[in-house]
Amino acid sequence: MTTPLIQSLEQHFGFSQFRTGQQQTIEQLLNGQSSLAIFPTGSGKSLCYQLTALHLPNLTLVVSPLLALMKDQISFLNSKGIYAASLDSSQDQMQSSTVMNDVRNGKIKVLMVSVERFKNERFREFISQVALSMLVVDEAHCISEWGHNFRPDYLKLPRYREELNIPLVLLLTATATKKVKRDMAERFAIAPECIVQTGFYRANLDLSVLSVKTADKNTELTNIVRAQSGPGIVYVTLQQSAEQVANVLSAQGVHAVAYHAGLEDTLRWQIQDDFMGGKINVVVATIAFGMGVDKSDIRFVIHYDLPKSIENYSQEIGRAGRDGNPSNCYTLANLDGLNTVENFVYGDTPELSGIEYVINDIRQSHQQWEMQEYSLSSESNIRQLALKTLLVQLEMQGAITPQYAYYADFKYKFLVDKNELLGHFDEQRQAFLTQIFSHTDFKKIWGTLNFDSLTQAAQVDRKRVVAALDYLAEKNLITLETKRITQVYKVHGEVINNPELAQQLHDYFTDKEQAEIKRIAALVRFFELQSCLSYNLARYFDDQNAPEQCGHCSVCRGHAVKLEYSIEPAYIDEQLIYQKVNEFLAHMAGKGNHNVGIETQCRFLAGMSVPLFARNKVRQLSGFALCEQMRYSDIKAKLLAR
Repeated sequence: MTTPLIQSLEQHFGFSQFRTGQQQTIEQLLNGQSSLAIFPTGSGKSLCYQLTALHLPNLTLVVSPLLALMKDQISFLNSKGIYAASLDSSQDQMQSSTVMNDVRNGKIKVLMVSVERFKNERFREFISQVALSMLVVDEAHCISEWGHNFRPDYLKLPRYREELNIPLVLLLTATATKKVKRDMAERFAIAPECIVQTGFYRANLDLSVLSVKTADKNTELTNIVRAQSGPGIVYVTLQQSAEQVANVLSAQGVHAVAYHAGLEDTLRWQIQDDFMGGKINVVVATIAFGMGVDKSDIRFVIHYDLPKSIENYSQEIGRAGRDGNPSNCYTLANLDGLNTVENFVYGDTPELSGIEYVINDIRQSHQQWEMQEYSLSSESNIRQLALKTLLVQLEMQGAITPQYAYYADFKYKFLVDKNELLGHFDEQRQAFLTQIFSHTDFKKIWGTLNFDSLTQAAQVDRKRVVAALDYLAEKNLITLETKRITQVYKVHGEVINNPELAQQLHDYFTDKEQAEIKRIAALVRFFELQSCLSYNLARYFDDQNAPEQCGHCSVCRGHAVKLEYSIEPAYIDEQLIYQKVNEFLAHMAGKGNHNVGIETQCRFLAGMSVPLFARNKVRQLSGFALCEQMRYSDIKAKLLAR
């Protein structure tokens, strides 16, 4: 018997039946139960919200981490006659105004945004006036502090859901351990019976871990790639490695292209489009590549370097064989790159002095604190992602409460004559707009609004000014640009003045650091297992139904490995280390930095990138990255023993 839900599936998407887990998830949502869906990559997670959205009365708001993912899903939905759109950083004022008008008029059924969009005061003002039926969080493991891609802004989504009074939530992910699964569900009050998890095991993926010396990697890689049929991805850790390995393959007649975050946006889009369209056969990439690639016929994935974690490994190999056909996954493994992977972790941990700088900055602001993220990152020497995490932790501990965010700079230009523009409005509104225009500093065509002088002279509400400028932009009377987002927080003195707060937060980051280092150690142990790789990978993600022997992994074929170092680290004389550190400290003192901590000294020797180094041109010093082949803990031990 064909049910109404099956009829809807066939009518809108052309499918005659659901995949495993889809129908249960959709029925739960339509019965008013928020749900968590954990399906393997390529198993149809997106359909769970796409079909549900058609049966809900109001807008479905989708939070997605990548622009490429949004664009692909919007194209798919629009091709099915389901009106979907995004508000994203690639749009100009006219495009975003059109989307907002279509949402207000009920033309859009699904709206996709990044989590960062919620910081935009114009967006929050807009979305608060829209009736919402469901919030969908894609890549929902990003909300868990125990997940491998934790993004601190995701922690705020439960609060946004409450503020916007959204009745339903759907969380989607492909990778979640038992701990992460529980964490995600608790944050959105999702009942255990509403967690839908299908099997993690992929019978069509052949997993091979090969113990390969660094000197032999290029030869091994070339031989493997030549033996494959169809397109593939080669993953590396560093941007320069992507270029080098792509050149090696190209020299051997393989059509390979490098892809990494250091390339221009337009070039990255072009590479991705060419790969999707079959014009490029092999992409050599950092982890910047993949999340936006929904290509079903990827026949192989090769890890030239160690991945960051078991979660990253599973996500990256999961891009192979989405069409269900046999595909190969190789890891060219040794321990030579272990230091590099670990150093990414150590570089993200703020020093106690940096945390103290932020807390003191808040204390000096008394009741209200204003912050621009880039500037504060530079001043405190805390990387931006770690700074976001710090601010969210301060929120969670009740030290600060976000009030609103605003753009420090509002620039606009007239698209019609100013007098013609004023003629569209009554006398009262003309007077208000004239005040705005008179407190704008014009340089030729563009003018920058001086909010301070406007509010002092006219006692006007900032929100009213922003709303007026937005309205003029929507009516194509001006072009509006906004820059330098500023976050405004309410300060709670009794918490922020706690003398133990900085140390408590530093302990939190140190615990996270050790958890990440343990995650890397778990990855090495996984690659050295003496029992089936596919089975153990499935068990790691709480799938109890995978076969104990898959028959299509290197261990099942009798080739378990023991990973070793293949490069003997160069001996570096301790006196040379101390000499270079002294030169570094002298350089910093000359720049006015007299209290450079032990962690910063270690990062200098390890060659890590932190804001302080960019600001003070530290990379030009001869001692920078002197000890990059040493383990971070060994560098630190040498400096502590000094």
